[in-house]
Amino acid sequence: MESLKKKIQQEGRVLSEQVLKVDSFLNHQIDPSLMREIGVEFADRFKEDGITKILTLESSGIAPSVMAGLEMNVPVIFARKRKSLTLTEGLLSASVYSFTKQETSEISIAAKYLDSNDRVLIIDDFLANGQAALALIKLTEDAGATVAGLGIVIEKSFQKGRKLLEQKEIKIESLARITSLENGQASFFNELKEEPAR
Repeated sequence: MESLKKKIQQEGRVLSEQVLKVDSFLNHQIDPSLMREIGVEFADRFKEDGITKILTLESSGIAPSVMAGLEMNVPVIFARKRKSLTLTEGLLSASVYSFTKQETSEISIAAKYLDSNDRVLIIDDFLANGQAALALIKLTEDAGATVAGLGIVIEKSFQKGRKLLEQKEIKIESLARITSLENGQASFFNELKEEPAR
């Protein structure tokens, strides 16, 4: 998705060879126009997959998920990272380790919002080591629902997440696949040529 790649190049900040900061448009301040484009793109890429629900993780996955849900006309569920006083019964939970924060947290959803009739699109802002996606897959499967696909806004292809998830034979669509963050610059995977593009 060219507009997303351009945004990453213009506003993203490479903090190290592992860390890309995109808080000016995705995971702190949000660019609504870009989120709308992302929603349309996800809807297009998964239009043949019979999606009935979208599942994401708070908080950075919510904006792109809501836009995709709006476009696909399906509800969006977000897994909570913190316990809520009102969300106590019928919970499904999974543990997720964050390499960025160096901590493990438990995420939860209310089981009543997913069932065996659902085909779920999981959307996340980043795919790096795959831990968040695996936790969301577990929640979906624990509910008896089917994971129909995984939509990623930004994938760090040089990390192991995709390989881990491909073993599960789930359709993965990443809108921007970064092959390297070396020399303070994001390099992108060229899908047409199946090779990195700078």
